Amino acid sequence: MSVKLASRLVRTRLIIMAAVLALAGLLATAGQGGSAGAATVGTEHAAAVTGTGSAKPTIVLVHGAWADSGSWNAVIGLLQRAGYTVYAPPNPLEGLAIDTGTLAGFLHPIKGPVVLVGHSYGGEVITNAATGDSQVKALVYVDAYLPEQGEDLVDLTTAGSCFAVQDQSTVFSFVADPVSPSGMVAYVKPTVFPGCFANGLPASVGAVLAATQRPLATSTFTDQSGVPAWQTIPSWAVVGTADRIITPVEQLFMANRAHAHITEINAPHLSMITDPGVVASVIIQAAQATS
Repeated sequence: MSVKLASRLVRTRLIIMAAVLALAGLLATAGQGGSAGAATVGTEHAAAVTGTGSAKPTIVLVHGAWADSGSWNAVIGLLQRAGYTVYAPPNPLEGLAIDTGTLAGFLHPIKGPVVLVGHSYGGEVITNAATGDSQVKALVYVDAYLPEQGEDLVDLTTAGSCFAVQDQSTVFSFVADPVSPSGMVAYVKPTVFPGCFANGLPASVGAVLAATQRPLATSTFTDQSGVPAWQTIPSWAVVGTADRIITPVEQLFMANRAHAHITEINAPHLSMITDPGVVASVIIQAAQATS
């Protein structure tokens, strides 16, 4: 083999090797992306669990009843672009004790400060899960319940709410569920969901959310809340003045009782979908206050 041919073969092999390494790098980057509704993985996950990397707090988003983590997608994107590690774990919706225990277990391996955010019923979950957890430095309530000890969802769903009705069968469909601890779960009727739960959104979007809703264990309605974390942890509240599930009056009463920093916004119950920029901004305010 001539020296010229051998040199050409060496260059060819080097080009091929460089291309392979570049492709591997692209695949690794793509594999770390994940969906916006899922927990952040890869290097960000390692930093949050080990306490290395960014000094910014980890943000954990908790969805409410009849929803899933995808309801946070737009907010997650904004927070990630601002450099935060974000998780949006599934809320089981199997009753307050199970849901609280599940969230507390999720928080346990995370090292460093945490900002805990809850929407709607998720507010009750974070109120209980953060109690006694020294790593949770801020609570953010988005169109949410901020219960006092001994209160339940029925107590706090007051006159003016679509759900405050004498005959609950006009609002909910009750379905036997042998897997649920309560043996029964509730769905919001598809005729009620768009104009009540998802008011402010296009009817077509509300119809999709109604079709994909996750059921709530009926015991959750009357599960009594425990010692509230907001007694000792600084709190923020986003209050949607067009909310038809938790009335603005009730939200303001609970937020003021908790001495929360309040942001009122002309938004419905799903403000994290209609106004993700405002919601993300309040969460970042809470996160910056932890430093």
